[in-house]
This record gives sequence, structure tokens and C-alpha cells, in this order.
Amino acid sequence: MKKLEKVAKDFKNFATKGDILTMATGIMIGTAFKDLIDSLVKDIISPPIGFLTSGLNFSDLFFTIGITQYETIEQATDAGAIIITYGNFINILISFLITTIVLFIVINQTQKLFVKEEKMKKKTVKKCPYCLSKIDIKTTRCPNCTSKLKK
Repeated sequence: MKKLEKVAKDFKNFATKGDILTMATGIMIGTAFKDLIDSLVKDIISPPIGFLTSGLNFSDLFFTIGITQYETIEQATDAGAIIITYGNFINILISFLITTIVLFIVINQTQKLFVKEEKMKKKTVKKCPYCLSKIDIKTTRCPNCTSKLKK
């Protein structure tokens, strides 16, 4: 019984540590962000690309291994042929590239926004080079050690 209580206590400590809660929060936010990017690509970016490419669909592209050739994937499947559907791979590759480009743009622009915000925050304090205390940026003489400071 004591072993069970110890295991329960250890599990409680593990489950309530800040690290695991932070990780769980990160995973949930990551999942929501993935859904957001997927929707952006599927619902907003892909339709105009599909329109511009006149509805090109590579999913019907395939070849069979063997002597017999088939007109459609369904015929080959029904006949039990070995099929390589390289068209599906092309569709997934295009989707991957579009998603990657969108993700790059979103993350890159977000990072630039944060860098601008950091640069906009003006520095209001500096360290005295003599006593290393924090002082106002406009100070010409350190109030702590009375050293004369360069501008």
C-alpha cells in the first residue's frame, strides 16, 4: 500500500511540475497554430492557385508494375495490380511547399514585428562604468560614486 501511495505522490509531483504544464500548453498552442496555417493554405491560398492552374489534379497520375497497363487507378486496384501513385506524392509535395512558404512568411513577419517593438523601447537606464550601479541615461555624474560620466 505504501508503494502505491509513493507512486501516486511521485506521479502527482511529475504531473503538476511547471515543465510539464508549460509543455502541454505549448503543444496545445502548436496544434491550434497548425490548424490556423492549414486553414489559411486550404481555404484561402489553394483556391486561387487551383483556379490559376485550371484545376490541375495530379492524383490520377500512376503507373503499374508489370506488363498490363490500366486506364484508371480503380481498374488497376480492382485487378490487384501493384500501383505507384506518384500523382498523390506530387499533390502532397505541392501542398507541403505552399504550407512551408506560408509558415515562413507568417513567422518571419511576426519576428520582424517583435524586433521593431524591441527597438522602439528606448533605453532609459545605463550602468556607471566605475561602480556598475544603474543610473538614468541622461546622467552626467554618477549619484552613487560621483564619477563624471561621458555622454
